[in-house]
Amino acid sequence: MWVLALQQVANGLVVGSMYALMSIGMMLILGIMSVINMSHGEFYMLGGMICFTLMEKLGMNYFVALPVTALAVALIGLAAQQVTIRPLDRRPWFTTFLTTFGLSMILRDVAQIIWGADPLELSSPLARKKVVLGDIFLTQQRIFILLSGVTIIGLLYLFIRKNRVGMAMRALVRDRDAAAMMGINTAAINRLTFALGAATAAFAGALLGALFNVYPTMGELPLVKAFAVVIMGGMGNVQGILFSGLILGVAESLAASFISLGYADAISFAILIGVLLFKPQGLFGKKA
Repeated sequence: MWVLALQQVANGLVVGSMYALMSIGMMLILGIMSVINMSHGEFYMLGGMICFTLMEKLGMNYFVALPVTALAVALIGLAAQQVTIRPLDRRPWFTTFLTTFGLSMILRDVAQIIWGADPLELSSPLARKKVVLGDIFLTQQRIFILLSGVTIIGLLYLFIRKNRVGMAMRALVRDRDAAAMMGINTAAINRLTFALGAATAAFAGALLGALFNVYPTMGELPLVKAFAVVIMGGMGNVQGILFSGLILGVAESLAASFISLGYADAISFAILIGVLLFKPQGLFGKKA
């Protein structure tokens, strides 16, 4: 029993690291731009789809395709932000909420036109190479996903805390008007933030796509789970989001193994409701 539990914890940490990576981008867009990005799941989907195209159609190496995919989706995100969100700056939050919801439907339909509705297999050279850690069996792909997720989140944390542009992003979270009066280019920060958020979601989609199939609607559930992780971690708390993503991934994995596979996704909603009821500032957040 304990061997199975350890195996599921290891599997949950892998998936949870991707929940955290996707949630970081969502948190940045929400905190800096005050936009609830309902199209975030579609950028996750585009990461898997574009990575598949680069590898299967253009013959690109998986490790080269990953950063190229992130860059491509960042540019798509930048274009989407300029067309759909920038004109609505300073409008009520519900306006941008509906706009990004419409954007998500457009991106999903376009993906279905381009790639079709059937699941596609994204191959990785690490997918079939196994690593044995005591009684735990993992593929090299799963280890690569976990290490990649933690590394990217760590680099983002350092960028936000130490880099001048990252400090400007934090200033916008504190007081947008004061930051603008101090000479910070808020429009440029908005563009960077949205592109960065799209890129992190694409990384997660391309990494997890090598474990599961990729298809046009693959971003629906990860979007909900990203919301849950942001709320659990606390707004602006990068470490909190990392730990919350790992907690959610492990909880889902254990629920699927010891309760029922059908309850794995429901656990996200249960945790989300519980946190909202008893600690709305997040497990790792502080009361304002």
